[in-house]
Amino acid sequence: MSGNTIGVLFKVTTWGESHGPATGAIIDGCPPRIDLSEADIQKELDRRRPGTLSSSSPRREEDHVEILSGIFEGKTTGTPISLLIRNRDMHSDAYEGLRDLFRPGHGDISYQAKYGIRDHRGGGRASGRETAARVAAGAVARKVIAPAGITIAAWTKELGGITARLHSLTAAETSPLRCPDPEAEKRMVARLEEARAAGDTLGGIVEIIVRGCPPGLGEPVFGKIDADLAGALMGIGTVKGVEIGAGFAAARMSGSTCNDPIGPEGFRTNHAGGILAGITSGAEIVIRVACKPIPSIAHPQETIDTQGRPAVITVGGRHDASVIPRIIPVCEAMVAIVLADHLMRQRTLSI
Repeated sequence: MSGNTIGVLFKVTTWGESHGPATGAIIDGCPPRIDLSEADIQKELDRRRPGTLSSSSPRREEDHVEILSGIFEGKTTGTPISLLIRNRDMHSDAYEGLRDLFRPGHGDISYQAKYGIRDHRGGGRASGRETAARVAAGAVARKVIAPAGITIAAWTKELGGITARLHSLTAAETSPLRCPDPEAEKRMVARLEEARAAGDTLGGIVEIIVRGCPPGLGEPVFGKIDADLAGALMGIGTVKGVEIGAGFAAARMSGSTCNDPIGPEGFRTNHAGGILAGITSGAEIVIRVACKPIPSIAHPQETIDTQGRPAVITVGGRHDASVIPRIIPVCEAMVAIVLADHLMRQRTLSI
């Protein structure tokens, strides 16, 4: 099964399944002499764990990370870093009734078509559990980009059709839904409770803001940084759309409106979202991702079994009512991985 590695110089490979013994990541190409501890990684993994809302998944994994290689006396050595996160709270029996049924909206039918075999327990590699490894690797990437002054923060812009306003990124981080708009958050929580009670799920939109990114990152044709960022974010199972800067709204603008005027102080607007011609401009990078509703729902749904016969399915197991807010550190991690890779690639030009 290919397609598990991202990056050119800073390479991340994730491995593991939802109901296997563990999941993890191997990072190859991390520069040496960077301070790194399990606590640095654990901090990000804790942000991804289920929250206190009743709409959160009741699956309670410790998500304790173990660094198996690539660290000596608290510093990276330049050799591959291996990260292990054990799975402990699996209830695989809850999925036994799905062994021969395809879940609508899930990867069951496409995995079966590709490989002729699939892990029906929680979705295997197609499960959101796989994103724990991404978050762990992203924590290492953050350590790579931090000396350059790059920061990454994301927030809940929309959930269940309710749109929030950005008051401050600090307020977003302290919110249960990572929503900086208290009034909108109240309505979001109520909407989530309604969905949970109805056995349904909700989608939403996450906005990611990168500050302090230097100009010049990205390749001019293939390997544009916006293409790599979009590809990394689209590689998250729940993401169905990515826009940068004005995004789709740019299609409704005139050139005189969409172009960002430049003055001695820099860009006066940021419709480009910090990227021009596939290369960072030095302005804030602004990205929004559209997340679909979690497909595992308690509603009866029409499907087929592995023999192609009509069937009706009701999905059990333990699931969130929305990928938000747990998807937020995952989005940040994927952006960090891409930026770490491009930062290292750009530095090769000065050698």
